[in-house]
Amino acid sequence: MGLRKGGVEPPRPCGHRILSPARLPIPPLPHRWSRLASPFSAKVASFEGGADSLGPPFPLTIEKRTAILNGFAGGIFPLISAGEDLLPDTTKVRLCFHDRCFDGAASAALFSRFYRERMNPQAVFCYTGMTHRAVQPFEEGLFDGDENVIVDFKYSSSPKVTWWFDHHQSAFLTAADAAHFRTDHSGHKFYDPEYKSCTKLLADVTSSKFGFNTQPLAELIHWGDVIDGAQFPTPESAVALTEPSTQVALVIEAAPESGLVPRLIPELASRPMAEVVQLPMVARHLGPLLERHKRSVEVLRQRAEALDAVVFFDVSDLDLEGYNKFIPYLLFPHCRYSVGISASPVRAKISIGSNPWNAGAAEKNLASLAEQFGGGGHPRVAAISLNPSDIERARKIAREIVAQLRG
Repeated sequence: MGLRKGGVEPPRPCGHRILSPARLPIPPLPHRWSRLASPFSAKVASFEGGADSLGPPFPLTIEKRTAILNGFAGGIFPLISAGEDLLPDTTKVRLCFHDRCFDGAASAALFSRFYRERMNPQAVFCYTGMTHRAVQPFEEGLFDGDENVIVDFKYSSSPKVTWWFDHHQSAFLTAADAAHFRTDHSGHKFYDPEYKSCTKLLADVTSSKFGFNTQPLAELIHWGDVIDGAQFPTPESAVALTEPSTQVALVIEAAPESGLVPRLIPELASRPMAEVVQLPMVARHLGPLLERHKRSVEVLRQRAEALDAVVFFDVSDLDLEGYNKFIPYLLFPHCRYSVGISASPVRAKISIGSNPWNAGAAEKNLASLAEQFGGGGHPRVAAISLNPSDIERARKIAREIVAQLRG
């Protein structure tokens, strides 16, 4: 390691770049900073004087003068990049989460805080977003940590995986994976498809089995359950996006910025949503995405075909993969199901949903329906991912599903 202005460059064992320009070493905090020493302070302190105002013992460089950045107060997740070795006495945690999903990001945030508080305060986190695709999702060499964790995503039978939490009906890629899970006796792998969100599953398990205090994350847990479990009181409230949490969810699901969610996870673990939504990395996307959201309502109004309680639409020619899944039920409140086709550079996607505000929509298990075509999900919401070049096949499958739902 070489000495640079502001300190020593930290090692970089993970697959993400440095998330702040903070430099090491970091000696222990003196008594006058003890109020910031909690690994997950609910508020990040503001110092208008910038880095110099901190004085010793903080030999660091800070781009933004209004906060102590990740790795120090606030999030205190050491997040370091690839190419160098770990510092001594640190544990590398590779945390794989469902990418572009509020529940996935919230689950990763909750597990990170739990692990630092109850398992190992010296852990270094490396976050990897996982996307459902037509190919095997777990690439060779992915599980490179001392601990390898999967939250809100499919099971892996790799012996390197040490923790797993999921609530999807279609959690297992193969029957062999399901059998492997049933024979696991580690006490660190948990599955319950009755939960509406993985965030709530994680909260209940870590509090009851490991004594983790989830109260500081009550807001995150609540909104993870509301958003992923479709527990909004009305379609209007689900589509309005007036709450900070729903606005953060919009950015997580639709922002066109690679690597944004891994940088946001530590903030979700340490800040209230009203602060998270004002972070520059969120705020710069929020305005354009809200405008896009408004346009998407009109697009779906024009393109949707509502017949026999099923709404069908194809927006695969538009940049709308992250559209709000509740829009069809706002526009067509009497429908029971929706089937939509969208596309992105990594997949052609068929989304299948049921109307949370129509009791009759619970009649069909959509996860089981999607599994017939290689997809999966939950009984009331599911999806099928194909290669991006298979858009015509996606349209054919979508029409078959529509016919089954209308039949």
